[in-house]
Amino acid sequence: MDFLRPASWEEALAAKAEHPTAVPIAGGTDVMVEINFDHRRPEYLLDLNRIGELSEWEVGQESVRLGASVPYSSIMEHLRAELPGLALASHTVASPQIRNRGGVGGNLGTASPAGDAHPALLAADCEVEAESVRGTRLIPIDAFYTGVKRNALEPDELIRAVHIRKADGPQQYSKVGTRNAMVIAVCAFGIALHPETRTVRTGIGSAAPTPIRAREAEDFLNAALEEGGFWDNGKIITPAIAKQFAALASGACNPIDDVRGTAKYRRHAVGIMARRTLGWTWEQYRGAGRTLEGAA
Repeated sequence: MDFLRPASWEEALAAKAEHPTAVPIAGGTDVMVEINFDHRRPEYLLDLNRIGELSEWEVGQESVRLGASVPYSSIMEHLRAELPGLALASHTVASPQIRNRGGVGGNLGTASPAGDAHPALLAADCEVEAESVRGTRLIPIDAFYTGVKRNALEPDELIRAVHIRKADGPQQYSKVGTRNAMVIAVCAFGIALHPETRTVRTGIGSAAPTPIRAREAEDFLNAALEEGGFWDNGKIITPAIAKQFAALASGACNPIDDVRGTAKYRRHAVGIMARRTLGWTWEQYRGAGRTLEGAA
């Protein structure tokens, strides 16, 4: 196994172009586990740790440009107001040591359905900034996951950053695991209220071959909130609406049985998390006088 160690982003792109099978490594929290268990033996490792810009972020008017290697601990500490769902998800990642090393770019590159960041990214809405020596493109998060541990990157592309929409309403994240820390999710659920567009987005992890949105649940809830005038009157969401939203979220799943949980349990748990997180976010929205400033 050869070790490539570029000193700049331009050198990294050139190395990836020359060696398309090279596996990028930054935090290494996914890659090293696979190598240590001999599940993966790449010909080349592409070390990105000397490229400082990957650990930087920029807060714009409408979105946050999050470098691929910004550690989860920095998201928790510095971006809680702008990216509350992702900050909550970051809290559930492994241990403090791993949260200081791992970043969203690694989750996206691995594209595991159990990656902790995926539900929050899907719910918030974002674009993945991919680059090669041929140029740069933005991949919508809804088009990024293409199969089990597969993504839309071309062989010569690297993830440079993620452009995540800033929160304009409450967001929540919930994860079920076999213990409280250092655990892969049995299933996970993210939700984000977007009052500016009067829409709700969701994200589901570890309950389908890829991270997914519960689109039918979203469509149902968006229609119910609009028809009932809930965005304006701030009324409590009725139990019937919450129950149907949960049932549709559960129905969006296509899980498997494995050592961490059964398919039946995963569907049930996703429904419970959907109902609870909807309740939590809506109470924040109501309690804030239907403004983000109050919700924070």
